[in-house]
Amino acid sequence: MPELPEVEALAQHLREHAAGRTVSRIDVASLSVLKTVTPAWTELHGREVTGAARYGKHLDLVCGDLHLVVHLARAGWLRWADAMSATPPKPGKGPLALRVHLDSATGPGFDLTEAGTKKGLAVWIVRDPAEVPSIARLGPDALALGRAELGELLAGRTERLKTALTDQSLIAGIGNAYSDEIMHAAKLSPYATVGKLAPDALDRLADAIELILRGAVERSVGQAAARLKSEKRSGLRVHNRAGLPCPVCGDTVREISFADKAFQYCPTCQTGGKALADRRLSRLLK
Repeated sequence: MPELPEVEALAQHLREHAAGRTVSRIDVASLSVLKTVTPAWTELHGREVTGAARYGKHLDLVCGDLHLVVHLARAGWLRWADAMSATPPKPGKGPLALRVHLDSATGPGFDLTEAGTKKGLAVWIVRDPAEVPSIARLGPDALALGRAELGELLAGRTERLKTALTDQSLIAGIGNAYSDEIMHAAKLSPYATVGKLAPDALDRLADAIELILRGAVERSVGQAAARLKSEKRSGLRVHNRAGLPCPVCGDTVREISFADKAFQYCPTCQTGGKALADRRLSRLLK
């Protein structure tokens, strides 16, 4: 799933390559991705792209007073091309959900695609991003949180650390992969209760959020959209590395599975050498 660093890199790519261009045409290959009826997507035709923004893990293509807001969900992606095919795509064929042509039918633009059968890619066309329900519910952006703000946010809460870090209504932008990396860098257990973290643990957590996310943004911004996924994987130390040695201490990275997801951690770095019980309870990790 694209998280804060990748979505920020995509927003920067659109600022550099799409801003100043005109939306020539939008092709909708899957009507189910559109979560709004009015304004219609055709109202974007002829409008200049004036910028791009990020809200948590949402991407916003700004076209004057209209916004094309995208949530890429688990398997969605943005694919940029310097020249698009003028032939309209066939609805329901392949992973393509929506295509944006800029300047002309054969000019540059991008596709929104989604792999797999479980569809979650969502597109809204709104006059204010706050009209998107999932944006309206967002907590403060992860990169806007200092140590004091983080402490106030987590004080008295009873969630496990893994749950809290990935709760977008609490902290916006962190998903499954970077939460694993943050907890590893902070040397904290995924099962730690956030409201009981000691001051020094909160210090490490705040530093790790900044270190991991800033570092990932710096590696990602400027990369071509097609390379962002491999760039993300190359920077991971524990996520999706179960069975491999921890690059910090050499212990074997372990995995906990729940529902259709999993998270990884290092026992030596994070849990005092103890393997965590695979509880698989929805109350812990939703």
